[in-house]
Amino acid sequence: MKYKIIADSSCDLNEELKDKLKVGLVPFKIDVDEKSFIDDENLDTMELIDAMKKSPNPIRTSCPSPGDFAEEYKSTDADYIFVVTISANLSGTYNSAVLAKNMAKEEEGNKFIHVFDSKSASVGETLVAIKIHELIEEKLAHMEIVEKVEKYIKEMKTFFILESLDNLIKNGRISRTKGLIANVLNLKPIMGEEDGTIKLVENVRGTKKAFRRLVELIGETGEKLEEKILAISHANALERAEELKREIQKRYKFKDIILVKQAGLSTSYANEGGIIITF
Repeated sequence: MKYKIIADSSCDLNEELKDKLKVGLVPFKIDVDEKSFIDDENLDTMELIDAMKKSPNPIRTSCPSPGDFAEEYKSTDADYIFVVTISANLSGTYNSAVLAKNMAKEEEGNKFIHVFDSKSASVGETLVAIKIHELIEEKLAHMEIVEKVEKYIKEMKTFFILESLDNLIKNGRISRTKGLIANVLNLKPIMGEEDGTIKLVENVRGTKKAFRRLVELIGETGEKLEEKILAISHANALERAEELKREIQKRYKFKDIILVKQAGLSTSYANEGGIIITF
């Protein structure tokens, strides 16, 4: 039996994970003013960051279409396809993947396709893909994989800290007034996920204090950490991500800690300096 994992391009991977998981990535499109970026392996994230900095306008992202997913489903001869998408509460990607599944079932009824709503983004999707791969390696039946991965998604925790609130202000996620107050007071909001939507966890004054608090939140919200993998993604902030990894390793005994650079979609929302963690 052949298995295939497919995800949208919010699933951030490093070279080692690309080689190990062999995830088929279906790209988002990102528009900054008149410039369009395809979120695939050819994307230059520094060029994207530069374009976002120069533009006073909100970025526009387009999720993959059902046709994009259908093509990816057709391109594999796998008997079982597991699909991972960004939270359905943040994007229409999950619906696109499900519509494509229904299209594929009409054409190839013998192919098993299951679409997981990660309820997260970035390394949240990455961890779901890793979990699927682990269960395939254990030779579990496909429906048992579905059951265990759905449970895993419910237990995941996601937090993030943004160095800049510019993109959230431009996109109307927070008001200009709140953004101005946050900048004047040097407030660094720690954001998190709640049932697939973004919520404010805490406002902390100063970057160093915010990251210390983030490390504390891991212990306050997580359980059985020694059995879990923690993943960190960064938007052109490798040193900060590595320092965070060291601080986490000092306090907690995770099974593993993975570090990845954000691709286009994650970078477009986290902005330069943004850090996302999931465990």
